[in-house]
Amino acid sequence: MIKVSVVILNWNGCEMLRSFLPSVIQHSQGHGVEICVADNGSTDDSVRMLRAEFPSVRLLLLEENNGFADGYNLALQQVEATYVVLLNSDVAVTPHWLEPLTAYLDTHAEVAACQPKIRSWHKQTAFEHAGAAGGFIDKYGYPFCRGRLMEFAEEDHGQYDTVCPIFWATGAALFIRLKDYRDAGGLDGRFFAHMEEIDLCWRLRARGRGLVCIPQSVVYHVGGATLNKENPRKTFLNFRNNLVMLYKNLPAEELNTVMRTRCVLDYVAMFVFLLKIQFSNAKAVLCARRAYHKTRPSFTADREENLRKTSIPVIPERIKSSILWQFYAMRRKRFSQLFNFDK
Repeated sequence: MIKVSVVILNWNGCEMLRSFLPSVIQHSQGHGVEICVADNGSTDDSVRMLRAEFPSVRLLLLEENNGFADGYNLALQQVEATYVVLLNSDVAVTPHWLEPLTAYLDTHAEVAACQPKIRSWHKQTAFEHAGAAGGFIDKYGYPFCRGRLMEFAEEDHGQYDTVCPIFWATGAALFIRLKDYRDAGGLDGRFFAHMEEIDLCWRLRARGRGLVCIPQSVVYHVGGATLNKENPRKTFLNFRNNLVMLYKNLPAEELNTVMRTRCVLDYVAMFVFLLKIQFSNAKAVLCARRAYHKTRPSFTADREENLRKTSIPVIPERIKSSILWQFYAMRRKRFSQLFNFDK
């Protein structure tokens, strides 16, 4: 039986695969390891190139672009392994990167998933935005990381080289037990892309399963390969999906207070975009809020199920303060400065 299946989701990323897949093949050799590329209905030369240049890679063909979330859900229906790695196509891995991840989960049955340390491909001494050394969220649902607060990424000097419990593991390199993935319902396909891994991790943590960062494993991530950070579509998905995630997972006693506060904060964000002459992004925030309110009833059954299955309503890795306040008002730009955390 396959022990670790590394699954790379691709959509029109022929050149990205040509650049980064060789490192995955080179550094993921071992008994019980398979490398798969799930092609999400690409219209470029990806499939032909993979068959011609990487015949050892298992190709999983999907008929259309299902987005990140459902793309992985459909791909993992074709996989049987103890562990799966959801690996972005713009990630370069390093020698023996799988070994610390596998060894930790082999000996910690209470842990559902983990992630390696994520450094920036463009600036390889610094952490990368999407994951850094492990993800957390604040009271109002804003994600941040060990090594990255808001848009500020720290240099990596080994300051976060301890194994650490986290709230969410990055979807750029998510190492997870396939059983836990399926038991929790997988990624929510209605998200399409962005925030879906945090939503999944919230379900896992609330149900008593652990998540950790294993910094002894290191990968390098380009980031923004599909949508850059100023793309209005990305802004829309981040704001809408974040609100949906909060609705699906917040404890009942917090829901109204947090959502009222988020309404104010979202309109502040829209105003900031207007000041920056980013009118499309300002409109995207407004559209995201409208889309959330329109679709919220369709998530009520998910919310009821999540609350029913919750065994840890107060998750320690969800901090009780506002990261916006800490970063902008208190001028704290490093994770180590927050709340006397030693993580």
